[in-house]
Amino acid sequence: MLTGKQRSYLRSLANGIDSVFQVGKGGVNDNMIKQFNEALEARELIKVTVLKNSLEDVREVCDEAARLTGSEVVQVIGNKFVLYKESKENKVIELP
Repeated sequence: MLTGKQRSYLRSLANGIDSVFQVGKGGVNDNMIKQFNEALEARELIKVTVLKNSLEDVREVCDEAARLTGSEVVQVIGNKFVLYKESKENKVIELP
């Protein structure tokens, strides 16, 4: 579980990155979760955009993706959300 200070630090890092994935009307599927896990292992912090044609709410998609990947929700803003998961092999981000 992230503290407020850690979440704030991760939000500041996420501000400078672009969305890596887009979730459309198909929602979150097994292949997407596999890609999320690979990206989280490589980067630790990913930003995802939920397209307007998605049948699910941004918060629902975010919570489902976080639960299935075992990651932490950093931020949900507009149609984007940010996930964080500590890398096992490529640890780059040092939390305060």
